[in-house]
Amino acid sequence: MAAICVAALALCLAAPAAQAQVLSTRIWPARDYTRVTLESKAEIKFSVFGVKNPERLVVDLEGVEFGAALAELDGKVATGDPYIEKLRVGRNRPGVVRLVLDLKTEVKPQVFTLKPVAEYGYRLVLDLYPMVAPDPLAALIEAEGKLPRPVAPEAPAPMPAKPKVARLATIVIDAGHGGEDPGARGRLGSREKDITLVIARRLKALVDAEPEMRAVLTRDGDFYLPLQERVDKARRVKADLFVSVHADAFIKPHARGSSVFALSERRATSEAARWLAKKENDADLVGGVNIDVKDRYLAQTLLDLSQTATIDHSLRLGSAVLGELGQVNTLHKPHVEQASFAVLKSPDIPSILVETAFISNPQEEKRLNDDDYQDSLARAILAGIKRYLAKNPPRPNSPVALKF
Repeated sequence: MAAICVAALALCLAAPAAQAQVLSTRIWPARDYTRVTLESKAEIKFSVFGVKNPERLVVDLEGVEFGAALAELDGKVATGDPYIEKLRVGRNRPGVVRLVLDLKTEVKPQVFTLKPVAEYGYRLVLDLYPMVAPDPLAALIEAEGKLPRPVAPEAPAPMPAKPKVARLATIVIDAGHGGEDPGARGRLGSREKDITLVIARRLKALVDAEPEMRAVLTRDGDFYLPLQERVDKARRVKADLFVSVHADAFIKPHARGSSVFALSERRATSEAARWLAKKENDADLVGGVNIDVKDRYLAQTLLDLSQTATIDHSLRLGSAVLGELGQVNTLHKPHVEQASFAVLKSPDIPSILVETAFISNPQEEKRLNDDDYQDSLARAILAGIKRYLAKNPPRPNSPVALKF
């Protein structure tokens, strides 16, 4: 078992004399990592250690009531969980409930607490990461070999011959929210995280069917991915474009229409854009990020000249996508808006955030759940991407790529 971070080994602040009550428990399995969440009325005092042969992670919960939520936790382990074989919970000694995770493999655990935010109370989070993080570029290369690519019949070269692309265009598709972070909710009960994943998967299938393009999803399941990690994934696969898919809510239920956003390092182009950017950037608070290990990568690598070139290309991409979305839905604004979205801050990848429709609008919520409409949205985004790439084909090295 890898060494646990010092912060996780230390006991949390003393709990009140009365036993803390665990309100709910959740497990989010994914290839990237598995998360176990215990939500409670008060901050939980805990200690954690690893045991080998076989691999186990032991968490002692002090001053916690052994109630129904904890008793049901063992039944929530999915058969296909990459890291947890089974889970046991029981009283260990007076005043202590012990949680034992039997693991399928050695992991790098992170254990931390989160304060109340949004709809959640206090949370104790156990994140189980693999010893070697999955390499998205290796996975992409492996998947590329399995994709059927249409072979065009031989024909005389046109005069003049159309220039060939230097390589496949790699499009990273980011399904907003996920896991602990449901995103916006519609009046009919729809969750943004579910809508975005369905549309992202549809878009990926369409991109992969194109002979000169390939797609990568930042998440292909119901788990939360920190905003910075979404950007990092795109950079690790050397993406040409990054498209983040959303279906947000607004304070007014009659707000409607599709929107496209690019990054602004200075000021938002509207008050609504500023409000929306803050709301999306707060996703890390809701989804739950371990601040103790958060990398400062973005703040260190945003170079003004490169970012300016990238934003220019992002606006071109956004304009092409917005024009196509206007054929499918009303546009909320007739132009690409800009604001300081953290998920768009790649210094060398043109990046846009697409608000497909307002899930807070009952009419648009119904459409967002319609298969045909989801397909139309995905096809419109693809058409916009193709329009952009027709004028800005991928090159062996992107014209806005940074050299490190």
